[in-house]
Amino acid sequence: MPLLDDDTLAGSAVVANSAMNRERQLAGVNSYAKELGFNPVDVLTAVLRVTGAPDTVAWLDLCCGTGRAVIEAAGALHAAGVSERVLVQGVDLVDAFDPAPEVPWLRLTTASVVSWRPDRRYDLITSVHGLHYVGEQLAVLERAAGWLTDGGRLVADLDLASIRLAGGAPAGRRLAAGPREAGFSYDGRRRRIGRDDRGEVRLPWEYLGADDTAGPGYTGQPAVHSHYRRRSGSSA
Repeated sequence: MPLLDDDTLAGSAVVANSAMNRERQLAGVNSYAKELGFNPVDVLTAVLRVTGAPDTVAWLDLCCGTGRAVIEAAGALHAAGVSERVLVQGVDLVDAFDPAPEVPWLRLTTASVVSWRPDRRYDLITSVHGLHYVGEQLAVLERAAGWLTDGGRLVADLDLASIRLAGGAPAGRRLAAGPREAGFSYDGRRRRIGRDDRGEVRLPWEYLGADDTAGPGYTGQPAVHSHYRRRSGSSA
């Protein structure tokens, strides 16, 4: 089976035309608050209340779709009177963002999350059903761990069934051990990976390429399978 590199995958109809986060709001029935189990605005305002809080508290949403939730969060923080102390940023491969005000506490960036690099650290990083459309999923998690502030929080949807070994078999539990040893948590029922502190991470898997013909994942939307093999010398 031919595998796609990330540049080729970025042009795939599965990735570019995915319905992921196109209509998802910040709160309500179809929302980030429902998917994550918390409202990102609540997380940011809680950090602001901590003694010795930084001058600016920041949330980064990877694969933000239209950015609707990010835009709504920026508005809510402004209404709460704390916009001068926050930054809300969304990154997505497709430049199809909802209309948004040009204000310093909101950034919407068109870029691949695999190659994009931030200019700061973040107190909260999320990816709501975004990694399903990324080839190098594990590299994104490695890099995002290093983008957190000390004590920062990372939450992302990750379906281990989409991580495949060189021969095409699901990596499953063999893969989950590496992130746990590197300081991540994994909830198999919710298919969610998390981390509660910054760290320099190198997972024991080498990326081989992606398959965009995998068909629907557990969300019902067409998804991508990412293929890996163990790094040389790794026992994970």
